[in-house]
Amino acid sequence: MDYVIVGTAGHVDHGKTELVKALTGINTDRLKEERERGISIELGFAPLQFSNGQRVGLVDVPGHEKFIKQMLAGVGGMDLVMLVVAADEGVMPQTQEHLDIIDLLQIKKGIIVITKSDLVDADWLELVREEVREAVRGTVLEEAPMIAVSALTGHGIPELKSLLQEMVAKTPPKSLAGKVRLPIDRVFSITGFGTVVTGTLWSGKVKLGETLQILPEGLQTRVRSLQVHGQQVEEALAGQRVAINLAGIEVSEIARGSVVVSPGALFPSHRIDAELHLLQHATELENRDRVRVHVGTSEVLGRVVLLDREKLQPGETAFVQLQLENVLVSAKGDRFVIRSYSPMHTIGGGVIIEPKAERHKRFNRQVLDMLATKLQGTPEELILEALNAGEPAFLTREALAEKTNLPLPSVDETAEALKAAQKVTEIAAEGSCWLAARLRYEDIVEQVRQMLGEYHQRHPLRPGLPKEELRSRKFSQWGAKLFNALLQTWTETGFLRVDGNYIALQSFTPTPDEAEQRLLSQIERHFLDNKFQPAEWSELTGRLKLNEETAGELLRYLLWKGILYKINEELYFHRVALEEAKDLIASYIKEHGSVQLGEVRDLLNSSRKYVLPLLEYFDQIKFTKRVQDKRILF
Repeated sequence: MDYVIVGTAGHVDHGKTELVKALTGINTDRLKEERERGISIELGFAPLQFSNGQRVGLVDVPGHEKFIKQMLAGVGGMDLVMLVVAADEGVMPQTQEHLDIIDLLQIKKGIIVITKSDLVDADWLELVREEVREAVRGTVLEEAPMIAVSALTGHGIPELKSLLQEMVAKTPPKSLAGKVRLPIDRVFSITGFGTVVTGTLWSGKVKLGETLQILPEGLQTRVRSLQVHGQQVEEALAGQRVAINLAGIEVSEIARGSVVVSPGALFPSHRIDAELHLLQHATELENRDRVRVHVGTSEVLGRVVLLDREKLQPGETAFVQLQLENVLVSAKGDRFVIRSYSPMHTIGGGVIIEPKAERHKRFNRQVLDMLATKLQGTPEELILEALNAGEPAFLTREALAEKTNLPLPSVDETAEALKAAQKVTEIAAEGSCWLAARLRYEDIVEQVRQMLGEYHQRHPLRPGLPKEELRSRKFSQWGAKLFNALLQTWTETGFLRVDGNYIALQSFTPTPDEAEQRLLSQIERHFLDNKFQPAEWSELTGRLKLNEETAGELLRYLLWKGILYKINEELYFHRVALEEAKDLIASYIKEHGSVQLGEVRDLLNSSRKYVLPLLEYFDQIKFTKRVQDKRILF
């Protein structure tokens, strides 16, 4: 399995590139300037194959202080690091800075390689070993094995290869189940092929022909061809060094720092919540100090907002919000490094807690507790925190996996345990399901109950609150599918009743009071007494001296009960009159084959003013059908 990336780190001219060449036979300094100056400027890459057939990707990073940005672009995807220290010089400034970066990024697997051992005697070599051991004390490399080699003579190279093979075999593969994420560290063009990007695939699988997205640019692209270790492949796996030939993308449109992802996997953000550790040998950091933020292959300028203090002292750790000048693409759990704005030195780093954060008030205990839970919480705590934070209140398991940075199987297992403990509620419908924190769900149910209760009290004659009004007032951002699933659940449990386009509490029945009942009886009596020549609604309500609001409520009730039917904007017929008219017209047509307007007028003993809209209504409900100036049954 070619899934492990091994990188170098160390001071300039300490023999990193020569070491890679001794291990692989490849000179990773490909630029003319690099070969002329004898130093690495850009990242170098070479495959290394072991005797057992295992292949790894070697990343050679520049050691000069001017090229720390390039070094950071290469170190992010490393699984194992070789900290290189030249025997004739020992620990130097960039040795320390590279070690700081390794520690901040928590690259816990490593080997300390003492190069140029042929240039010193045994006593000096031992002094260098002691110096290096002192330098790595308290870091992730404190227990790392150490080996002395000479790229010139070959001394120690076989032993180093053997040690690498042993450590690589113990390195677990990256997850292939996640979505594609490849931070770009190099962009170039090949004649006849177009734009090619390279990088270490952090997660997922890339397949030939797959549609991908480039962030933060928001570009859509397709995988035209794929290479791993210089070999054409149809699929690349997480942990491999990958070159992707992108369709429809110009070299000028993207750069190092862009990220290739599955569509919708990540989102650019100007604001990130994080836990930040300031290095012991850094100077104090004040609130809103300007820094350079490095995540993956990206570098973005921004300011550090200290959420619980005015100054961060060397060696201290605190919750911060990084407010960025340009968008950054990151994920929860990413490690990052910050460097001072000017002069540029690595001063700290940490872990991203929320990659797309809201602006927070400083010195807010609730905010600090929330960040602590997100950072250190158990899966149960992380899921409950995600369900209780912001909108929407309901999340799918896939959305929870993204928000909590937990694997989907872990979310499934934890969700079942939380359901059993009655800490979460599940809403399921049409093959989809959502989870909500139980107390929050019960609060939403109570809000809906109060909303409907108040509506019923204000409008006792209405069948209920219009469905769309409830959705717009309470569920506008949650999607129609979830809204319908909630209505289905609440109907099945007897909480609500859905009546067409209206929603009511199950216990509610529209009931007129005594005064309203008297008015309704008068109105109904008028329509029954004047079956085929009823007064227009506005005329009738004028006679009864009803205000517009009362008239509207009574009319809505009569229509909902099916007592009156709307013929046009002002004309209504009683249901008894409609049925009688239909019987008369149907009998006439069956006997004569058709009926004309005048004949209907005589049948109903009415006038054209009422009969014409009535016939048009019958046409509309497909009781009759007009043929020229006659009607037949539909």
